[in-house]
Amino acid sequence: MSFLSPRPPSAPPDDLSLLLDILPQPLQTLLLNHPQREELIEVVMDLGRIPEARFPSGALDLGTLPITQGDLRYSISRVGRFSSDNRAGIERTLHRISAIRNRNDEIIGLTCRVGRAVFGTIKLIQDLVETGESLLLLGRPGVGKTTALREIARVLADDLQKRVVIIDTSNEIAGDGDIPHPAIGRARRMQVARPELQHQVMIEAVENHMPEVIVIDEIGTELEALAARTIAERGVQLVGTAHGNRLENLIKNPTLADLVGGIQAVTLGDEEARRRGSQKTVLERKALPTFTIAVEMLERQKWVIHAKVAQTIDALLRGKEPGQEIRAVNPEGEIEVSQILPPDPVLPSLEALTQAARPKGLRASGRMAPLAPLAAPREAWLEPGWMETTPNGEKARTPGPNGEDLPVYVYPYGVGRAQLEQVITVLNLPIVLTKDLQHADAVLALRSHLRHHPKLKSLVQEQNLPIYGVKSNSLAQISRTLKQILGLDDPKQPEAMDLRLFTRGDEADELEALEEARLAVEQIVIPTGQPVELLPRNAKVRKMQHELVEHYRLHSDSLGEEPHRRLRIYPA
Repeated sequence: MSFLSPRPPSAPPDDLSLLLDILPQPLQTLLLNHPQREELIEVVMDLGRIPEARFPSGALDLGTLPITQGDLRYSISRVGRFSSDNRAGIERTLHRISAIRNRNDEIIGLTCRVGRAVFGTIKLIQDLVETGESLLLLGRPGVGKTTALREIARVLADDLQKRVVIIDTSNEIAGDGDIPHPAIGRARRMQVARPELQHQVMIEAVENHMPEVIVIDEIGTELEALAARTIAERGVQLVGTAHGNRLENLIKNPTLADLVGGIQAVTLGDEEARRRGSQKTVLERKALPTFTIAVEMLERQKWVIHAKVAQTIDALLRGKEPGQEIRAVNPEGEIEVSQILPPDPVLPSLEALTQAARPKGLRASGRMAPLAPLAAPREAWLEPGWMETTPNGEKARTPGPNGEDLPVYVYPYGVGRAQLEQVITVLNLPIVLTKDLQHADAVLALRSHLRHHPKLKSLVQEQNLPIYGVKSNSLAQISRTLKQILGLDDPKQPEAMDLRLFTRGDEADELEALEEARLAVEQIVIPTGQPVELLPRNAKVRKMQHELVEHYRLHSDSLGEEPHRRLRIYPA
């Protein structure tokens, strides 16, 4: 169903003359003959000043004579009663007359604003109105918020056959008088006696008249924001406007922040703050927004759409640029839609991940001398039949390249033997696992076991053996500690790992995923300090990638939903 409905037959063709009739006769004559009369925005009359007519192109003086008290009384006598918000109207028209008063409560100025029922103005958000979601319009004064609100009410009531109730505080949406203007169609209008009672009338409309849609203009107080939330929670569609040009204005406005979910300060833990790269105290959204869709009316024919207000607010609170959809009407009357997507996180290109990495660490610096071939081949001390000692009971030793005795005998306690043997095999480490504490050169134990078994610690100290603790049975922890035992570990400059250490089989995709993680760490995360997201992988491969990242003393998380769940690597 098209939103470009024809003009209702009961709508007056032109009621501008009714506004001109309230002006003093000289001003009427000047405006009736003005070539831009149909584009008139408002007429300003201030006591002792020359009156002005304002058009889209600018302001124009009306004559040379200043406004007198008699001119003001003439106009005041031809309009309705001024309410407590100093607004009045002309019955059955959309024109608005606003007063400026002095300290004695006397009117010394009038702003006579032209009200027009412009049909077809909401074609930019036709699809959004049809969804039934609550819609919030934002924009500076004069951009057309009330005009769009009036048209939305008519379309919902006439075209979509919904029960619509308008909360008309200043009689600006449906005009002055008891009979509403035909521009709102079949929608019903509830007038508000005083502006401070608007929130009560909002609740009354829901309780007494069973509306499907509530239309509100200018939500400006905390009570009105709370009433709007109450209405939305009852399943009624809300369409309203609020003071503010952009969504950022609502976040900074404590009175209206509840419209977008409310803002609260949250204290993060050390680990979470480190993961986010933020301070420990951050701002977060308190609840779901009252309005799920927001429209920023930058110009009359150019609007910014936020189809998911919750996501937009979350991005703004974290200092990120939210995605935007800009809709505009071109000179030919066609709608042009452009997308401004949020900036992607710093991700490595596929080419960067597939290029060969330049060697890093001790091996590249030349400070680590290669091990000389041992008397017994590497495979020998890994076989079950390997003798840990010589026939006379001494340890089997082979001199190393720097004169050290190899292999090093390690007594494992609480550490998985399968993981130890895998690390020793893949990294070709001159280490032998011994079951005899007396033959050991060092003890490798889980830190948790050391804490709960003080006797082991005292026994090891009696034999004057160094103790190396590992936090967990992960391959990265074990390989790092074994290198510390051999004196090959440099904590300031991690060495590239043999990727076979982290594979669970011989599948090519596992090695490819690990190579992707290694290149991301060595080429982007460590040199630039930027986080990196890897390609989506299954849970088995992601676990291998986590272990590889742990080797570099970095933190990583899995994010996203299957089958697009992937790893994000954070800088130290």
